[in-house]
Amino acid sequence: MGYYEEGEQYFLHAYGRYDTVLDHGEGVYLYDTEGNKYLDFYSGIGVNSLGYGYPAYVEAVEKQLKTLTHVSNYFYTVPAIEAAKKVVEATRLSKVFFCNSGAEATEGALKLARKYYFLKHHKADSEVIAFHQSFHGRTTGSVKLTGNAHYQQAFGPLMESVKYATLNDLESVKALLTDRTGAIIVEPVQGEGGVNPCTKEFLQGLRQICDEKDICLILDEVQCGMGRSGAWFAWQQMGITPDIMTMAKAIGSGVPVGAFAMTKEVADNSLVPGDHGTTYGGNPLATAAVSTVFDLFKEEKIVENVNKVAPYLEEKLDEIVKDFDNVTARRGKGFMQGLVLTTPVGETVNKAIENGLLVISAGSDVLRMVPPLTITKENVDEMIEILRKSLV
Repeated sequence: MGYYEEGEQYFLHAYGRYDTVLDHGEGVYLYDTEGNKYLDFYSGIGVNSLGYGYPAYVEAVEKQLKTLTHVSNYFYTVPAIEAAKKVVEATRLSKVFFCNSGAEATEGALKLARKYYFLKHHKADSEVIAFHQSFHGRTTGSVKLTGNAHYQQAFGPLMESVKYATLNDLESVKALLTDRTGAIIVEPVQGEGGVNPCTKEFLQGLRQICDEKDICLILDEVQCGMGRSGAWFAWQQMGITPDIMTMAKAIGSGVPVGAFAMTKEVADNSLVPGDHGTTYGGNPLATAAVSTVFDLFKEEKIVENVNKVAPYLEEKLDEIVKDFDNVTARRGKGFMQGLVLTTPVGETVNKAIENGLLVISAGSDVLRMVPPLTITKENVDEMIEILRKSLV
């Protein structure tokens, strides 16, 4: 029995797994148990921001592993304090709470906004506006915020009082507003829903609505954040500031971690001791990884690399749109790009794997690319060459 067959025997079948069993990574390449090499434009769905085996990252995590991995959150640790400071400085927000994943960050952000509403109105009946085609997680709270019935239909009854507007349509948001609206949650670039960027005008319009009505604006930067858009966080290119933002994935570059940050106004008027907690969130190992990632982004000019290479990536993808009848459009931002296909996306993904390239679908008709943020123009050329062979 091979590794894949063993996995099928012992794992709950909650994923439609490929029959490739990955073994190790080097730089922007992954290798399977049979020695096959893959150029990674998948990065664990936007997680491995520094690729694989980045020496300074490995050294820092290894050092922390030997020093201290976990203590109760009733104690501060130096790695957690350092990571919190760096998150606050990069986001220009006021406070941060570390958790273990993007879905957990969504749950925490939701509780934060609801408690803020409760203290303001003295009742627990707040409503949330989310968006069609959004994705905020699969836990019972976050899945309700996810604007796709496919993820929800078997798990009701779910949280009530969530309404769905249309992305980049302010009038659809205004039509859902009531005196009970406590939060609006949106991804600046929708990921799972098809790589759909918000316009600057739309996000500024949401900010204005939230300011006028004292509603919490929650920005989900779990996938599009931490350099992927060409800024530390995508909203920083839009001339706005959220009340609450969520992050995960790339902030740990492979170590499981999530976080939500907030303004001073929200921090001072929401959660208090006992309202929210986590056993593992903010542990020294995870926060040492976060702290190191923030340091390396500055020292190695990772965001600058995104801005240097992304226009070239977009140019080459636009050429594919022109050259292939089954590719109708490109959309995205920075190192979060999608090609809209008229042929089955799954077939292209499988063909790419056969040819040594890892890419991923987004929705039913989009081929998504979310590579490590360390890729070069040479890596783009290699990806394009393989992709052209796979778009059949």
